[in-house]
Amino acid sequence: MSATKLQPLKVEAAEARLAALTLPEGAGWATEARKAALSRVAAMGLPHRRDEYWKYTDPASLVAAEAPKAALFHNDEGPLFDAIDRVKIVFVDGVFDAAASDDLTLTGVEIERLSDACTKDIHWAKDIYGVLEARNAQSKVDRPLAALNTAFAADGVVIRATGKASKPINLIYLHKSESSDAMLHHLVRVEVGADLTLLETGPAAARFSKVMEVDVADGGAFHHVRAQGRDHERRAVTGTYARLGKESTFKSFTMTFNGVLTRNETLVELTGDDAVAHVAGACVGDGKDFHHDDTVFVTHDAVNCESRQVFKKVLRNGATGVFQAKILVQPGAQKTDGYQISQSLLLDEDSQFLAKPELEIYADDVACSHGSTSGAIDEEALFYLRSRGVPVAEATDLLTLSFLGEALEEIEDERLAQDMLDRLSGWLSRRR
Repeated sequence: MSATKLQPLKVEAAEARLAALTLPEGAGWATEARKAALSRVAAMGLPHRRDEYWKYTDPASLVAAEAPKAALFHNDEGPLFDAIDRVKIVFVDGVFDAAASDDLTLTGVEIERLSDACTKDIHWAKDIYGVLEARNAQSKVDRPLAALNTAFAADGVVIRATGKASKPINLIYLHKSESSDAMLHHLVRVEVGADLTLLETGPAAARFSKVMEVDVADGGAFHHVRAQGRDHERRAVTGTYARLGKESTFKSFTMTFNGVLTRNETLVELTGDDAVAHVAGACVGDGKDFHHDDTVFVTHDAVNCESRQVFKKVLRNGATGVFQAKILVQPGAQKTDGYQISQSLLLDEDSQFLAKPELEIYADDVACSHGSTSGAIDEEALFYLRSRGVPVAEATDLLTLSFLGEALEEIEDERLAQDMLDRLSGWLSRRR
């Protein structure tokens, strides 16, 4: 289908979706950004399966006017990261729960609810809200679902790190309604030389849209570790948009345990010399209804910057994994070091891994590489473990954990990495 014929379908879908939504009241300084985002959605339309970066993932359930239902599951495990001292901020079906949340006072950090920040005449968040999401260094890529979120998300948090945070902040998402349709928008500003660790956990909602805009100033460091809910029929689309200053660091890791449809988009711009950006993820999917999509765009627009993408997916019983990623090196971004790897472990012949790695380079002094592979379990390694008395199911789990190890190594905090590994091991055990 040509773009000319496709556009009316996308606009029609946008009109139906917009008719079911209402712009938040009392948006204050965010009103202008919301209206601009609304105009972008109306012009772009909502994504269609025939769009270039949606051809592997059907967005129909994400753009439908009415959210599909998702059954609730009982989870008898303790909270993830429970042994780690952290500030807990809880959202239930996309709404802030003050009673379940901790006191938001934290040394080295300012934390506010988005709706409260919007009521203040002068606020630093005004320079970020909808700004990073709307930036389009990779101009051929439309992001209408992110713009839709900017226009309509009524809740979220606004976080400003002014020094080294004394403990991590944990955004906890709870799902208590089978028909919840939630949107959250978070803003993070890491000031010069500051350091912040942000954790995200939980299934969030039946249909969940989240945008997080992250601005890391010179010498700042932002560490992000996310675990998306286990054994849940959720549908989720998330967008993380980051801008990095000189000698700054951005590191993000996501672990996904099941779900029906998950699409995680990450866009990072390295705008200051000597900046570092690492984006990594691991997922384990079981069943033909499981569909997991990582779409990543990294733009190098400064000298001597490093980017690293490491993604691993374990798929079985007809599950589908998608990896789309592009490294764009702008003119003048010399001495760029860009690395990209995506790998899948297919535990049966019914599962599939769809990959589209890309490099676009306009500088001549660079070291950029990408690779993508798919394969089955190592039969020699499996035979070795079985010959030493390890049952086949347990041996398969051990090899699966080993395969995912490279991605887990991207988590700098060993306590967080170990907690992730323990939960992953438990998930695999329950799925034997």
